[in-house]
Amino acid sequence: MNQTVQNVVINPSLQELILVVKREHLFPQSAWNGIKAVCFDDYINIIRQHQEFIVRAQAEEDQRYKQIIPYLIFEHNQNYFLMQRSAQASEARLQNKYSLGIGGHINKQDIEGQTLFDWARREFHEEVEYEGTLSVEPLGILNDDSNEVGKVHIGFVMLLKGSSAKIKIKSELKSGSLVPLEECMLYNKNLESWSQTVLTYLLDQKYGTEPAKCCCH
Repeated sequence: MNQTVQNVVINPSLQELILVVKREHLFPQSAWNGIKAVCFDDYINIIRQHQEFIVRAQAEEDQRYKQIIPYLIFEHNQNYFLMQRSAQASEARLQNKYSLGIGGHINKQDIEGQTLFDWARREFHEEVEYEGTLSVEPLGILNDDSNEVGKVHIGFVMLLKGSSAKIKIKSELKSGSLVPLEECMLYNKNLESWSQTVLTYLLDQKYGTEPAKCCCH
């Protein structure tokens, strides 16, 4: 009997154990869509109390869980670092997309003995080359249950204020430049959905239509 053996390529990143929290703990009442200005400390405590580490392949399909994603926005002198991902980006849904945010999953080694803010700084320096100092300011928590990807992720949006304009991309990003906030609107159609949400939020803040952001951490 002839048997056909098919080689199945398994993405190693889908086998890693990543940080998740059950939706019921993050939204004890009802979920919101968009960015909500909250006290990060409250949600960091929820993560500490209810954190689990499961295989990413499961997390991408199981809507009982939310994958915890810090999402980092860099700003210098009211200009924002706008990036474009390469055609070979590891996440196919983000290939060639423009982004205002640097983000990533968290595994157990990332978070042991570290805070979410420590992780944010390290992730930032892994993704870009930057010369200068940084301050990290929480903006809010981003949730978007309007699509299948958003249903299994939640973003902790942080504004990284830099002292220098000496910044350039590396990793799977292929370009990046500092641009005024309003100019980012020219790329809105090609922005990742989370970046579209962040851009709207920042514009609303700038023109006084958004409540004051969280100041605790």
